[in-house]
Amino acid sequence: MKYKGTVKGGVVVLEKSANLAEGTAVEVFPLSIKKPIPTLGKRLKKFAGTARGLPPDMAHNHDHYLHGRPKK
Repeated sequence: MKYKGTVKGGVVVLEKSANLAEGTAVEVFPLSIKKPIPTLGKRLKKFAGTARGLPPDMAHNHDHYLHGRPKK
């Protein structure tokens, strides 16, 4: 027999019509797998190296250029 359910809080909750005895062994196969959301770093990586016209020491002295602090 086949039953459907959903995952809630890391636990598979079966539909109400599933009347299984406590301790019954079951196998679970996901119907669909959602892709994990990429991290912010991975999403922004496509922009790495695309800025043009910046000073050559921008990475080292960004506080100087952005906030007026003394150069390092």
